[in-house]
Amino acid sequence: MRLTPFLALIAGALLLTAPARAAPVDTGHIQAELVAQEAAIPGGTVYVALRQNIDDGWHTYWRNPGDSGLPTTIDWTLPAGWTAGEIVWPAPTRLPVGPLLNYGYTGDVLLPVALAVPASARPGESVRLEADVVFLVCKETCVPEEAHLSLTLPVVAGPPRLDPVWGPRIAATLAAAPKPAGLTAAFQTAGSRLTLAVTGSPLAGADVADAYFFPFSGTVIEHAGPQGIERGPEGLTLTLPAGYDFTEGQAPAALEGVLVLHDRAFEISAVAGPPPPGAAGLGPPPAAGGGAGLAAALLFALLGGLILNLMPCVFPVLSMKAAALAGHAHEQKAARAQGLAYLAGVLATFLALAGVLIALKAAGAAIGWGFQLQSPAVVAGLAAVMLLVALNLSGVFEAGSPLQAAGGGLASRRGLAGSFLTGVLAVTVAAPCTAPFMATAMGYAFTQSAAVTLLVFAALGLGLAAPFVVLSFAPALLRRMPKPGPWMATLRHLLAFPMYAAVAWLVWVLAQQTGPVGLAFGLAAGLLTAFAAWLYGLAQRRRPAPVVSVLSALSLLAAVGLIAALALERDTPTAAAENAAAALPSEPWSPARLAALRAEGRPVLVNFTAAWCVTCQVNDRLALSTTTVAEAVRRNNAIYLVADWTNRDAAIAAALAEHGRVGVPLYLVYGVDGGGAVALPQLLTAGMVAGALDEAGGR
Repeated sequence: MRLTPFLALIAGALLLTAPARAAPVDTGHIQAELVAQEAAIPGGTVYVALRQNIDDGWHTYWRNPGDSGLPTTIDWTLPAGWTAGEIVWPAPTRLPVGPLLNYGYTGDVLLPVALAVPASARPGESVRLEADVVFLVCKETCVPEEAHLSLTLPVVAGPPRLDPVWGPRIAATLAAAPKPAGLTAAFQTAGSRLTLAVTGSPLAGADVADAYFFPFSGTVIEHAGPQGIERGPEGLTLTLPAGYDFTEGQAPAALEGVLVLHDRAFEISAVAGPPPPGAAGLGPPPAAGGGAGLAAALLFALLGGLILNLMPCVFPVLSMKAAALAGHAHEQKAARAQGLAYLAGVLATFLALAGVLIALKAAGAAIGWGFQLQSPAVVAGLAAVMLLVALNLSGVFEAGSPLQAAGGGLASRRGLAGSFLTGVLAVTVAAPCTAPFMATAMGYAFTQSAAVTLLVFAALGLGLAAPFVVLSFAPALLRRMPKPGPWMATLRHLLAFPMYAAVAWLVWVLAQQTGPVGLAFGLAAGLLTAFAAWLYGLAQRRRPAPVVSVLSALSLLAAVGLIAALALERDTPTAAAENAAAALPSEPWSPARLAALRAEGRPVLVNFTAAWCVTCQVNDRLALSTTTVAEAVRRNNAIYLVADWTNRDAAIAAALAEHGRVGVPLYLVYGVDGGGAVALPQLLTAGMVAGALDEAGGR
């Protein structure tokens, strides 16, 4: 028996029952087409999906586009008796655009629609479905695009077969789409804060660290604001920034939207009222820190401040403070005054920094811890200040020397002012470092009111200042220090070298930010600053000619002018992303690239870093840029993405906020199972990173 005619007959029968797809339509930035899950049966329902294959770097929008944009619309032209339902919207992704946050899709997306087939449809016939589709597709710019699409769909009598290509994909999209799951939800407002509490069996024991609420309405929350998370035994509570609908004492009757947990999404409808039992408050805080209670945040801030004293960025300034305290070791009253003045400087600077951060965030800026070092002018200015300190320690000039003859009382005040300024400088140079426990505390602080944010920053300052304050109030410890003598001058000169090292590091950061031109400006400013300091010292040691003082002032003004000019320099691509992995091939991070890699099912290691972050650089040298990690990346077929925050980048700031962080470093590992990110500790070892990659790869 010859099988060829028989097989041809079967193939022909299958073709007659398969949807006839038209060629995709290229709208400019999207390849669009209609695809069906299966053939139609009389009186049944068939799902037809709009497929959007979106160009890399571009995106379309969800039903609520967020702060800007428009959702995709479909206008159907159907045979008589056929009706189309609403679009089944898959869970969206967050798309930060500057200070705004939008919701939408990238890559290859299916938007299924249920079509009701009339009972009068005749098996054996084919019907033509047509749709006029309007997209708004955006990258840096937005382009409205349109497509007229069609699909020929056969009508069959028996149970239809799934389309071999699109049937499983549409079924998977429908299965993953947000849908009600019997969750109980309630919301309350307090000023500008909106709390959304959700409980139910699907949430019991679930990992909610990356939970996010996408509202159906575009006016109920401020989309770009952070969403704090507090976990409970049977659910969670989200703290959201209230939107326009909650102004002037008004509130909507219900708060509806989609709650996304990793790869699961639920439709919820919350009513106004107290939170249901078990929503939050009884479980431990999430790993990202968004739900840490105030007490825990204050404790973490205090511990983080203490550990900051051990970080390399703070060491040069603390060396100066140690030398100053040694000079008063046997004068208990003076030592206590020095310690309190240092504490006042630290607290005042932390609170001032918190105030600036609060104001900038209220204005819509995407900023975080260490934001000031993203400005080349600030980096150059700080390098100039550190250079002046180093030159002072080296004896090139004396700070306030002409006042020394004014008597002991005034000299004592000058010493207190010096301790206060040392506290100011300690906080300023601490910005590049993020100590353990700090990330949790800072992530919590930036989701709370201004008063709570200031309180957490004050706790951080107390931690930083505590060792010297305790030492200054401990006579037994002070008496163990050697008495003042000639050795102090030698120590002072020796301590100048850590300050010179700090200057060299800041100059390196400046080179990463601005390239050769900015580096030349910075070096010229440093040269003029040193020349001004030398002239000032010359004037202190002898009766100067007026021209010396004038030259000193002019040199310093010229240095300030060069530093100010750096503020006008445009940010240039930095070398940090390349330097961050000398032994580890990397790619630049972007939300689109991360989404594409996750869609491929590949493990991903993401490094949120910056050239000015000392902790980041230490982790890179000692853990990431090692053979151990490179081999783990290769054997797991993983990709290493570097998110370089050396210069301001709103997308990176938004990604940090998603994970409850306001600063770097942050290390995330995504596994092949498609689940949420695993955050690694802020201090890494090569074995720790390799182990996380092996686990992500399913080994």
